[in-house]
Amino acid sequence: MVDKSEKFSWLVRLGYAARGLLYLVIGYLALSSSHHDKSQRGAMAYVHDSVPGGAPLLYAIAAGLLAYAAFKLCACLFDVEHHGGDAKGLAVRAAKGGGAVIYAALSWSAFELANGNRQAASNGAGVQHAAGTLLSFSFGPLVLGLIGVGFFVGAGGQVWQAVSARFMRRISSRAPAAIEWFGRAGHAARAVVFAVIGWSLVKSAWWHHGIRVRSLGDAVDTLAGSGALYAVVAVGLMLFGLFSLLVGWYRIIPDIQRSDLKPRLR
Repeated sequence: MVDKSEKFSWLVRLGYAARGLLYLVIGYLALSSSHHDKSQRGAMAYVHDSVPGGAPLLYAIAAGLLAYAAFKLCACLFDVEHHGGDAKGLAVRAAKGGGAVIYAALSWSAFELANGNRQAASNGAGVQHAAGTLLSFSFGPLVLGLIGVGFFVGAGGQVWQAVSARFMRRISSRAPAAIEWFGRAGHAARAVVFAVIGWSLVKSAWWHHGIRVRSLGDAVDTLAGSGALYAVVAVGLMLFGLFSLLVGWYRIIPDIQRSDLKPRLR
């Protein structure tokens, strides 16, 4: 008999696979010179419109991303991955919490798109509107700039993962050797995209109010004039998609029992 913890772990694995599929589509759209939105929501819209059985697949993506978000939230609040309560551990857990919010929103977008709500596919305009709304408050530039700094920190973290391959610590030894190189290349590509997003946020907040804030899709498009770098990043994003698909199978996911669901700060 399969217990609730094991059922949840398989949903989390589905979430990793869903993330992988979206990054594969984003990289494909970039390499195909398509004018399609190259954000996660744009990838969802492409799946809905161009893949046979797109709507049922989006329901599965929504379920997986929601479980993935819940897993990140547990890692943030309850430290189920044992990052600890020191400054470094708390920073990692805070990043997990931010990821939980992002992937919960993406899960909702997938669900809405599966139901035929095309507005859920709008990403860039929504990001720009949210940034403009934030800048209308007196504290807005500070907050938006700090979010941009957070993306720079995230880019640095992606570079560290690409160089050190520390992600392999949570992947089964049964995984194929290629998973490490897919992960290195994928994290490096994400570092570039995160840096572009962070720079747009910092510029809009602290130097040129109202300048366009980049979503993930906008950041990929920004690189289109960079020649080889654009192609390298696009391929890297596809490799991150393959990495995520493999992680969905080989990731070591801790069993989460009711006793684990209490805050652990040290």
